[in-house]
Amino acid sequence: MIGVKPYIGFNGNCEEALNFYKTNLSAEIQGLLKYGDTPNAPEGSEDKVMHAVLRVGDTVIMAADDCMSDQQAVVGDNISLALGIDSIEDAESMFAKMADGGTVKMPLQETFWASRFGMLKDKYGINWMFNCEKPHGSRQE
Repeated sequence: MIGVKPYIGFNGNCEEALNFYKTNLSAEIQGLLKYGDTPNAPEGSEDKVMHAVLRVGDTVIMAADDCMSDQQAVVGDNISLALGIDSIEDAESMFAKMADGGTVKMPLQETFWASRFGMLKDKYGINWMFNCEKPHGSRQE
């Protein structure tokens, strides 16, 4: 199964924005992980949001502070479509096809949270994230 959710990148004010949305949209913050709670957090990012989930009615929006690069998130270019993919083979195939003519921002690879994760901008300028979760119980904590 494949699911698609919007993913918003912030410049250090993700938690503030989530609380604003929570209050003004009657939303619920369903998860919030800070960089300091993860392996190899970038220096100075420990209190920033690595990943968060916000439920607005029936919709799930994911968000994070962009602390993994030296560049600031640019409004208008800071939203990605995040694909949740069940199989490594499907993730690898889709990533390769979508990267054709586009720009790979992060190669598809294993991470501490996923069997495969990668990011790209397709040939039409749309940002995509590909995530194939590790089987339950096999995450590195």
